[in-house]
Amino acid sequence: MIDGLPNLRIVLVGTQHPGNIGSAARAMKTMGLSALHLVAPERFPDPEANTLAAGADDLLAAAPVHPDLDGALAGCHLVLGTSARRRHVPLPELSPREAAETLVEAVGRGPVALLFGRERTGLENAELQRCHYTVGIPTDPGFSSLNLAAAVQVLSYELRLAVLARAGDALASGRPMPPPEVEPPATADELEGYFRHLDQALHDIDFHKGKPPEMVMSRLRRLYLRAGLDAREVKILRGILAEAQRMARLARGGAA
Repeated sequence: MIDGLPNLRIVLVGTQHPGNIGSAARAMKTMGLSALHLVAPERFPDPEANTLAAGADDLLAAAPVHPDLDGALAGCHLVLGTSARRRHVPLPELSPREAAETLVEAVGRGPVALLFGRERTGLENAELQRCHYTVGIPTDPGFSSLNLAAAVQVLSYELRLAVLARAGDALASGRPMPPPEVEPPATADELEGYFRHLDQALHDIDFHKGKPPEMVMSRLRRLYLRAGLDAREVKILRGILAEAQRMARLARGGAA
């Protein structure tokens, strides 16, 4: 459970400098993490990444490179995004320690992801919409600039502490780590499929009455992410949406 944590993904989104990718890999490996995922890096592979990895080349070689977040989050049931500034996406915020404890508690039930954004601009609002929580590192307000690799090191350290504490608690109690829940939590891709279905269904029943749907969908996203849906619940909700769409077609005089 301590070494590797293959279900805990560190996801770097839109990284601009390859040296930061290598330094992040080094930061991860020193803390026993191995699952690095890259989303649309500007330069990778690159010799500078390998130079600054300083022995963590195996993490770089094994890191999947995804064109967008969909691939990086496939199968994940919990997604946290780091953010250095307040955005127009009002998500609950965790400290690094709270984030680490939340991730380590959830990793036994399936893949989880911790996102880091671009060096200059961080994660975009659309990317934060995919997250259950944001994570803020409490830097000095007078000098809050934190290098990407340094941020990865801070969170990797907290994850290491959380894993060691959890393993120590299990050893002290004589009980094994709790088994996965019988009904798996909904994954990020299952939730995205539901949100697309929900958006279409709301249009089909003319819920918005010509008004922009973005605010309503943003609020509904937050509601369902807070609920912690499992896979069966998502299927039930999609069945309800399908029936509502069928009744809307009948009301319009169309075929069922």
